[in-house]
Amino acid sequence: MSDLNDPRVFFAAERTLLAWNRTALALMAFGFVIERFGLFVRLLMLPDETPALSGRISLWIGIAFILIGSAVSVIAVLQYRALLATLKPVEIPQGYRVNLGVLTNIAVAILGIALILYLFQGI
Repeated sequence: MSDLNDPRVFFAAERTLLAWNRTALALMAFGFVIERFGLFVRLLMLPDETPALSGRISLWIGIAFILIGSAVSVIAVLQYRALLATLKPVEIPQGYRVNLGVLTNIAVAILGIALILYLFQGI
């Protein structure tokens, strides 16, 4: 349990949660770009060429990045909730909604899983 009695501890934790949210979004965006690059390479191939293995590899690498981004988002929520449990009520500002960052991260994780399902439809 914290002994600081300072709301700045809570705000630092929330900033960290949102930084992990940005990291998760960047990983997912990078994964999507990798996956779409494989599609771009397949479109540039001549009709008589056999499909390269690189299209499949880019799909799986892209999905892995998106999955890692979703996992990062969920893990960040778990860490944040664990830290909130150690804070005293005086360290959380009165009337402040502590779950907005949590809801944002959960939404990002769910949308990441939805993106993976969308990409699997293209197989």
